[in-house]
Amino acid sequence: MYDRHITPLLLEALADTPVVLLNGARQTGKSTLAQSLPESTPRRYLTLDDHTTLAAARSDPAGFIDALAGPVVIDEIQRVPELFLAIKAAVDRARAHRQAAGRFLLTGSANVMLLPALAESLAGRMEIVPLLPLSCAERAGVSRLNRAEWLFDGDLCVGAVPPCERGMFIDALLAGGFPEAVARGTSRRRDAWFDSYLRAVVQRDVRELANLEQLLEMPNLVRLLAHRSASLLNFAELARSSSLTQSTLKRYFTLLETLFLIQRVPAWERNPFKRLVKAPKVFLPDSGMLAHLRGYDADRLADVPGLPGDLVETFVCSELLKHLAFSARGLSLSHYRTQTGVEVDFLLEDRHGTLTGIEVKAAATVTGRDFKGLRHLQETEAKRFKRGIVLYTGRECVAFGEAMFAVPMSIWWCTT
Repeated sequence: MYDRHITPLLLEALADTPVVLLNGARQTGKSTLAQSLPESTPRRYLTLDDHTTLAAARSDPAGFIDALAGPVVIDEIQRVPELFLAIKAAVDRARAHRQAAGRFLLTGSANVMLLPALAESLAGRMEIVPLLPLSCAERAGVSRLNRAEWLFDGDLCVGAVPPCERGMFIDALLAGGFPEAVARGTSRRRDAWFDSYLRAVVQRDVRELANLEQLLEMPNLVRLLAHRSASLLNFAELARSSSLTQSTLKRYFTLLETLFLIQRVPAWERNPFKRLVKAPKVFLPDSGMLAHLRGYDADRLADVPGLPGDLVETFVCSELLKHLAFSARGLSLSHYRTQTGVEVDFLLEDRHGTLTGIEVKAAATVTGRDFKGLRHLQETEAKRFKRGIVLYTGRECVAFGEAMFAVPMSIWWCTT
């Protein structure tokens, strides 16, 4: 079993919060983690994927919760949203006897932040802990060092990061982070898993969440978005390409976002005196899923000198989000683009407004030109700027002038 780096944060939340929701896409390992926590008091485990348990919860949500004693895990809570109000009532009763902390550990495969009625029903009583697919560090079994924080302001000593071996990096791109996909021994078996996964999410989860019966457009929309991962979100263009009205498209898009099949990265626009692009970028959340939908395999990637830029940028976005999930620094992620075309792929920003820019290069060499957007950011945001980094597939960690570094992709799985 993998050591999940979010575990200490999850245990801290359970120690002082009545309800903790472990939230993330299907098959990221939520149930496994919830049942394997090193707690002194065992938890009863109930899953709403069980038909009998589901029927009982739906028929009488309050009675279902009232019948539970001691700490419990309720898996796939989004299947019976009426349970949230029943849990709220149970928590309020327990608080009167100072017995509330850690009572309910919930798991959910729908983003409750996009379902405000659910989130608001437990406001002040529930903490949300995100669980994303496996990071490269988790797959490799290396330290819990937060690599997003390391990139932000850690000690990037020249030569401290080992080289990025091409074969290892291609494997990381194609495998992604879903534990079941990672475990598949061949690309054919991995493709079969991704086909089954996407079919299950569309046919069951989307239908349950939105009461939609006609889902023929949804698989096509996922494929269209796969060809636009790491690009600016443009609903007008997507509507034309999908032959959907913008209102329908936006509804479907929100459903895919709620089920963690797509991820927005907002535009940075803190400086009101700059002419900045405000559109977010859109990403698929997993490079393995993107590679599957785009038809990338090891032979195809090995035959070309470079690597697909959208696949590599999606990989970096995914790794950043996995480490930001357990960052103690409160770092946020955005992208930067001016209306004249100057851009930086990602910005990390702390609570004080300090910025580190990250450029992604899907090649093994770096030149001074690759720092153009970062130098622009350094000059125009001098008081905020911390450092600029170009992540690339090469062998050396090298400095490119003041506060500028080229860093191999191996930072995501090295033991440094």
